Amino acid sequence: MRAALGVLADVFFVLAFVVVGRANHEAGESLAGVASTAWPFLAGLAIGEVATRAWRRPAALVPTGVGVWVATVAFGQVLRVVSGQGTDFVFAAFLGLFLIGWRLAAARILAVRSRPASRNGGGHW
Repeated sequence: MRAALGVLADVFFVLAFVVVGRANHEAGESLAGVASTAWPFLAGLAIGEVATRAWRRPAALVPTGVGVWVATVAFGQVLRVVSGQGTDFVFAAFLGLFLIGWRLAAARILAVRSRPASRNGGGHW
């Protein structure tokens, strides 16, 4: 179950990146346009998920998060060039923000939730 949620989170954030990017460039949000922009990154994401065995530790920052991010950017950029689409360094930054960011947020939430309650009434003043 956690593995499926990790993959779904990654796919969601790649698609969010694509939709936001297309909206910022006024490229439109048609399904065909989103699919055309997304497929290279989704293919890179799939390679990264398999290469890092993301199903084992989907929320791990290292190696899963970093490996998935690097594969998504590297293969995504190469596939965009091969398919006649443009590339930009900004893609790496935003994909890193999303693919690393949700894992950092999840780690923080888990750390806070797993902290034992304080002896003085749950930590309230």
